[in-house]
Amino acid sequence: MKKLINDPQDVTSEAVAGFVLAHSDLVTQLDGLVVARVGGAVQGKVGVISGGGSGHEPLHAGFVGVGMLDAAVPGAMFTSPTPDPIVEATRAANGGAGVLHIVKNYTGDVLNFETAAELADAEDIEVATVIVNDDVAVEDSLYTAGRRGVAGTVLVEKIAGAAAERGDDLAAVVAIAERVNANVRSMGVALSACTVPHAGKPSFELAEDEIEIGIGIHGEPGRRRIKLASANEITDLLLDPVVEDLGLTSGERVLLLVNGMGGTPASELSIVYLHARQRLEALGVVVERSLVGNYVTSLEMQGASVTVLRLDDELTALYDEPVRTAALRWGL
Repeated sequence: MKKLINDPQDVTSEAVAGFVLAHSDLVTQLDGLVVARVGGAVQGKVGVISGGGSGHEPLHAGFVGVGMLDAAVPGAMFTSPTPDPIVEATRAANGGAGVLHIVKNYTGDVLNFETAAELADAEDIEVATVIVNDDVAVEDSLYTAGRRGVAGTVLVEKIAGAAAERGDDLAAVVAIAERVNANVRSMGVALSACTVPHAGKPSFELAEDEIEIGIGIHGEPGRRRIKLASANEITDLLLDPVVEDLGLTSGERVLLLVNGMGGTPASELSIVYLHARQRLEALGVVVERSLVGNYVTSLEMQGASVTVLRLDDELTALYDEPVRTAALRWGL
């Protein structure tokens, strides 16, 4: 194992500390490794928080800031944060209008955020929860009951965060988040495994000429293992199930996100994007917004995912709203 780390047990704490120092104009660190928006909760605004195991950076801390998250809760590598720091983040985001928890559909995350919501309720903080489950690859995996939450989480956070920023009440922000989740689908591929620092060895084995279609962001098994193919052929295997599951038809408008898993060059992500866009346009689908890069990673895994969000006028306008975070920034 070759990694730029010190003690494997200190990776998350050191990474969070370094991230906060590097982006001190945007974020501050609270107890329990919680990363919160500088300036504290905005009074009268719905707070929006998210979190989960580390190793998926820039998710979630990279999306804390104006127009997106008010706080993020990093757990240990690929491990859900415990309820106490989630409560700390909930307090930090509470401006008196309630707090939305955006939770990826992994069993530990769901249970711990649920416990935290109950503890926050005991402090008279109103909490609502939206579970993100955009992965079409499998219904159940090692980590979930139902579909996994993957790259579509970024779009839920961005659009719900914009709704909160414009002054929507908690019920309206929840409705927006649920609408995004209902209209976004993702599927990924791994060309290589990642190595969790404390494990010291790859999370699974792939031969030099093999890839895993439908992989999860923790290295969970996908739909099937196949021989390495061309970028266009692999993109088809990712995009086709997404289009089918969404039921996309000619004339619809979408956002196309090609997300890197951490170890794939930007040039290769652009090749995937090119073919995915050409395929969508051939179907008569209008690609109105695009995002290409590393947003929900799996440490150093080589691979990518394709995410499609069905757009309407309101979702497009909210996506376009200004955002100022470490990993997404426009309009400010």
